[in-house]
Amino acid sequence: MAYAKDVKVYYPIFLDLTGKSVLVAGGGKVALRKTKGLLEAGARVTVVAPKSLPKFTTLPVRVLTRRFRPSDLDGHALAFAATNVRAVNRRVAVEANRRGIPVNVADALAECAFLVPARVRHGDLQVAISTSGRSPRLAAGLRAELEELLRRAMIE
Repeated sequence: MAYAKDVKVYYPIFLDLTGKSVLVAGGGKVALRKTKGLLEAGARVTVVAPKSLPKFTTLPVRVLTRRFRPSDLDGHALAFAATNVRAVNRRVAVEANRRGIPVNVADALAECAFLVPARVRHGDLQVAISTSGRSPRLAAGLRAELEELLRRAMIE
């Protein structure tokens, strides 16, 4: 199979995050979505942000209400940079890479060690969809189609 030379090819993997510590830098909608998915996977999440949505206080997470510090990464297995400040996200990526911690950066595909795919979950079945970060809208559309297909299959 031929691949475009400018497209990075990712290795798909499902991680067991049960009990693993994960850092999420950011307190907005994107950070909240990432946090909810991590909690669903059993991760222990620490969120660091000067301000965060009120919804974070209803979740079983540790919230540090301040700016990101490189030492915030200590002891974490995984990191997410999901702030609305490009310089902060870049700093999280640089510091995570320096420590050998895989990082996902919401606003910079080139800085990501991994991508979070669109996902369809139906009981024990999980299907992950990725466009290598090139077309999140296409991945979301495929996810919606698969969800509908599975919903119809369960009715029949």
